[in-house]
Amino acid sequence: MRIGELSRRTGVSERSLRYYEKQGLLAAERTPGGHREYAESAVDRVIRIQELFAAGLCSSKIVHLLPCIRDKDGGPSETATPFLVSQLSAERDRINRMIGDLVRSRDVLDEVIEAASG
Repeated sequence: MRIGELSRRTGVSERSLRYYEKQGLLAAERTPGGHREYAESAVDRVIRIQELFAAGLCSSKIVHLLPCIRDKDGGPSETATPFLVSQLSAERDRINRMIGDLVRSRDVLDEVIEAASG
């Protein structure tokens, strides 16, 4: 599929898709006319990339992680290395800290709302 169709199917801009390719996150073949052609599996790959970005991972970490994830189910691959597991554990810990901070902020807001309502 061409870049425009991949963009429409994933909701990701063509500019972002070109960035993903430049960063080594996404691969495309080239037609004789120089147009990008993506495999059907690129849809799952782009969705997975978006999920990882949303989780707060940067492209340099995602590029190491993607070979260890099966695109269709997102499950772990047997190619995950101990170093990658430690990096991902650190990312998970960072996300958990962020969740804790957000919960505390929500609790403070709840207290303010209750006090102001009461």
